[in-house]
Amino acid sequence: MSSSNVLKAKQSIAFYSSLIFKHSPLKLSLGIVCALSISACQPSDNVANNATDDGKPSESRHSEAIISERVQTIETLAGVAMQQLASFDAQEIKQGGDTGISITTSESYSKPSSNITASRKGSFFIGNAFFRQPWVVAPASTDSRDGLGALFNVAACQSCHIKDGRGHAPMSSEDDADSLLIRLAMPATTEEQRQKLENSLIEKVVHPMYGGQLQDRGIQGVPAEARIAVQWTDKPVTFADGHVETLRSPTFNLTKPGYGAFDDELMVSPRVALPMIGLGLLEQIPDEAIKNQAMKSKGDISGKFNWVMDPQTGKVALGRFGWKAGQTKLITQNQSAFNEDMGLTSNIRPHESCMPTQTACINAATGADEQGNGKPPVEVNDEVAKFVEFYTRNLAVPHRRNADDKLVLAGKKRFYDMGCQSCHTPRYQLPKTDDDHLEQHGQVIYPYTDLLLHDMGNDLADRTIAGKLPSKDLQVEFLANSYEWRTPALWGIGLAQTVDPQATFLHDGRARTLMEAVLWHGGEAEKQKQKVLKLDEQGRSELNAFLKSL
Repeated sequence: MSSSNVLKAKQSIAFYSSLIFKHSPLKLSLGIVCALSISACQPSDNVANNATDDGKPSESRHSEAIISERVQTIETLAGVAMQQLASFDAQEIKQGGDTGISITTSESYSKPSSNITASRKGSFFIGNAFFRQPWVVAPASTDSRDGLGALFNVAACQSCHIKDGRGHAPMSSEDDADSLLIRLAMPATTEEQRQKLENSLIEKVVHPMYGGQLQDRGIQGVPAEARIAVQWTDKPVTFADGHVETLRSPTFNLTKPGYGAFDDELMVSPRVALPMIGLGLLEQIPDEAIKNQAMKSKGDISGKFNWVMDPQTGKVALGRFGWKAGQTKLITQNQSAFNEDMGLTSNIRPHESCMPTQTACINAATGADEQGNGKPPVEVNDEVAKFVEFYTRNLAVPHRRNADDKLVLAGKKRFYDMGCQSCHTPRYQLPKTDDDHLEQHGQVIYPYTDLLLHDMGNDLADRTIAGKLPSKDLQVEFLANSYEWRTPALWGIGLAQTVDPQATFLHDGRARTLMEAVLWHGGEAEKQKQKVLKLDEQGRSELNAFLKSL
């Protein structure tokens, strides 16, 4: 490391130390300094017996080295010093860069990039029409959007991504799971399957009768695969000052199976729809920026990137979209959703989402149209796919609110003090590339995500249909196991329930508030959660104010 970078790292460490002792009403101990600069590594209790020649404990020297390395990585990605990131930064108000908007209504997630030209807006609104309007069963007079099913979850993209926002879990066993779906995976049983998973040649081992995603609806004459039901159990959590926050723990059940009994070892993964804002910006973060964070993850935080098969190119590439980073780019994410969520074929996903035993699904009428040039007939043609891709690339991120408010800034300091940026990397400078992503080129953005997979502990891990925790060596989505989740971007999260009052948080929608979401963190984030539990009423108000300002 150059002398200038060493000095910069030491200044950052000193900065965080001064924050703790000058401002913290909890008198946090010096041990927390290790978590402040993104390492989340705590020194050992018996450091006195491990001193080095310069008198410093070896663990302390190791922690400082991790801090320096991680600080350098984050500052390189951000292009500014850590001190600026942790304090008021006027540029961060525009967390989506020049693409952002200043709307704070239920339409906050549904507007085009503000820097889009008039000549390109037409493509956005055409894509919006295909995103919002429902597809219909074939044959139909509306031949541009027929071919729904035969097995499906919803009839329109907007049914999951309500007002382009996040979904929510069913409130009871009687509610429909419109904005939540269930991904499925089986354990590998042969050496060939294990090798293919290890080399990302397949996404998962699918169930022989139900495939890799449960479709809880079918068109007339085609039985649905099952019904999704959920039961909630209260789980009180007590803060150090006695305040009790009541979480709710879900138990998901699959009832009325349409194609035979489920295997006990079937791994079940409930997923609510993610918000659509800023996806084009995330797509422009260079692969190396994501990889470098994984290689430099040390201590308790050990994020990894997913390495997935791109269905468009047939080559293995970096995954960045979806709850387990199982998709490489927006075009493949969109067409996979068309196929699995709505039963629609496209040139990237040209086969119906029917399993060999589902004969009614296989024999159902399709809305596929001839494409010419030797391409197979499909229901979502390339022109429609490009309009939808442009739309999903250009949904604007709303600007931050009250970013300079004293309560918000106090909460921001706590966010950094507790090491939350260990996974929620604040800022990136996007490059100018040779593609047509003009709105995203060169933007400075604040998404608060590293786009890496992290083990979030047993409480948030998916289970088998029999309710058991799977082994951590069982892959369920390329390299990701049941315990690992991609760090979600936090931008716009403070407006989630303004966009849709029913919106919930975390992958299965169990968290009704942002504080509930924080308190479910475990695994690699366990130490950060324990620091949150030490917050008093003022500290909780500050942290919540910061999160709501994003």
